[in-house]
Amino acid sequence: MAWLILILSGVLEAVWASALGASKGFKKLWPTVIFFVAMTVSMIGLAYAMSELPTGTSYAVWVGIGATLTVTVSIIRGEERATIVRILLLLLLVGSIVGLKVVS
Repeated sequence: MAWLILILSGVLEAVWASALGASKGFKKLWPTVIFFVAMTVSMIGLAYAMSELPTGTSYAVWVGIGATLTVTVSIIRGEERATIVRILLLLLLVGSIVGLKVVS
């Protein structure tokens, strides 16, 4: 159960990171609300996962999922370029996350 919550918390990290960018410095109401709600729930999930999983692994997986999804969404939206190197590095990051699960 801790792994599932950790993964969902990582997804919410991408949500709050994207909402933070869309809030334009907390000047837009709904992105700001989404940021605070997603960040709060994401942190609660991370805290729960850390109560059952090693702290380093939990944090690395949480950040890795959030970073990967945030970059992927930026590429899909056309805010960042999808280069071969960038895609390979994202795949390496996902592989590292899977590897941490496998060795845990």
